[in-house]
Amino acid sequence: MPVIYLEASRDLCDTDSILFGAALAVCRIIGAKVSTAGRATGQSSVIPAWRKIIDERIAKARDLIGRLICFRSGNNRPRIVRTVRMAFAGTNVSFSQPDIMQKLTERIDDLKQRIAAWGKWIRRYTERLTRFN
Repeated sequence: MPVIYLEASRDLCDTDSILFGAALAVCRIIGAKVSTAGRATGQSSVIPAWRKIIDERIAKARDLIGRLICFRSGNNRPRIVRTVRMAFAGTNVSFSQPDIMQKLTERIDDLKQRIAAWGKWIRRYTERLTRFN
């Protein structure tokens, strides 16, 4: 039966797929276990740990940006104020300073730049993985 398909194959990739399929069918018939982990044509659906961490950082930064924008627009709810205090923790910024709105804008811009950089890392990795595959 593989002879019919092999005659119709156009290139080496088709021939490889046909032979692999035939070998896999034979292994299933005889009950042998075959690992397909070494196949270069199959894409792995496992997301790397570093990408999950970066995705979480991006989500948290977007959430923080949203809350900082809410505070800048006049929302003074306790949860928003607590988040803004945490965003400026470790700095010498207090809410009584006259340039707090400028500091908020700078912090929002900083977070947006970080998100862009993290997104660029993921984009470069995805492009490299696509080229490799």
